Amino acid sequence: MSVRTSVAAGCAAGWLAGAVFCSAPPQAGPRQAATSPPVTASLDARAEALLRQAPVFDGHNDLPWEMRSRARYDLERIDLRQPQPTLMTDIARLRAGHVGAQFWSVYVPAGLAGRDAVTATLEQIDVVYQLARRYPDAFTLAATSQDVERAFAAGRIASMVGVEGGHSIDSSLATLRTLYRLGGRYMTLTHSRNVPWADSATDDPKVGGLSKFGEAVVAEMNWLGMLVDLSHVSVDAMDDALRVTEAPVIFSHSSARAICDVPRNVPDSVLERLPKNGGVVMVSFVPSFTAPGAAAITRASEAEEKRQQALHPNDDAAVHRAMEAWERDHPEPPATLAQVADHIDHVRRVAGIDHVGLGSDFDGISSTPRGLEDVSKFPALVAELLRRGYSDEDVRKVTSGNVLRVLREAEHVASRLQASRGPSNATLEQLDGK
Repeated sequence: MSVRTSVAAGCAAGWLAGAVFCSAPPQAGPRQAATSPPVTASLDARAEALLRQAPVFDGHNDLPWEMRSRARYDLERIDLRQPQPTLMTDIARLRAGHVGAQFWSVYVPAGLAGRDAVTATLEQIDVVYQLARRYPDAFTLAATSQDVERAFAAGRIASMVGVEGGHSIDSSLATLRTLYRLGGRYMTLTHSRNVPWADSATDDPKVGGLSKFGEAVVAEMNWLGMLVDLSHVSVDAMDDALRVTEAPVIFSHSSARAICDVPRNVPDSVLERLPKNGGVVMVSFVPSFTAPGAAAITRASEAEEKRQQALHPNDDAAVHRAMEAWERDHPEPPATLAQVADHIDHVRRVAGIDHVGLGSDFDGISSTPRGLEDVSKFPALVAELLRRGYSDEDVRKVTSGNVLRVLREAEHVASRLQASRGPSNATLEQLDGK
């Protein structure tokens, strides 16, 4: 989130009523084509063939929040089987885009705190379960990398939960573990504001990166097998997390700061550390993180948001209205599909092909790059990468191979750590004296 029917054979009921997990063994199917497309095929045809082999695993989609803000989670009012022209996501377009796995962001505003933030996060997770229950032929909840691969084979969209912001755990490791049990498979350490134990990229630094409790949060996420997401955090927090973590990290929706110099993007100094860590930057489609000319207006927007927050303390609705008006008067420069590909090129050049993925932020943004207007457009991006000389194997890594590897490695780390210790009962007060 940027600032501004019947169940197939072999799929069993999950841990909540209506949650469906695909547990059938992999089957041969259209997504597992064994042969590469001929070199004489058009780029579009090659892209479609490759996506049938290696579907998109998108790192970030904010549809759950749209369900809340537009319909208070009433799925009768927003039927994803029907075209949804005011959204960027519906089932037909997910199919057209060859999306095979999706981290659904369970975003709640950074202005929420304490129990309010936890409750809102639980409601967001619940709607992901509701979607899997309502559309079982399209969505299947996934808890592991193997679940994702089974979903690919079954032709369904693996649904994972991404918790967007450490405020969602109210500085409680027990709450963190509970969110994991409910399906949370990554957590972004902060959103647009600091949390007591970690600095945000878009707030004034308070703890200099991660506090001792922040380091304990990263360690407990490693113990669980929950991916540490470094989108939204300060560079110091990125550096601290990379120092502490025993598992690969992700950036669920960030791009390259060398191309668009905004705090939400990843500097080369961090990209250079990814090969040793094994992590992945999932390049976003956020225009203000993409177009090189967007940096100045992004900085102005952040300054205006801080001003509005000072004018309207504890009134996120007033801040939101003011920012909507400001953004209408200060439109961001347009971004393009080619510029998104430029960011992918840069991450590949600095960190390597094993460390780049896709994190669209669809339905969490108010505008999109030209050519990437909704979830159906991933094939066009793949065709552009092919035009730029990416091999078939390169493309498979970018679309889903890299993030699947990171998931598997995080699961292996968790198995090792759980064999050596139990869960941590550390508290913010104990470690940080607060």
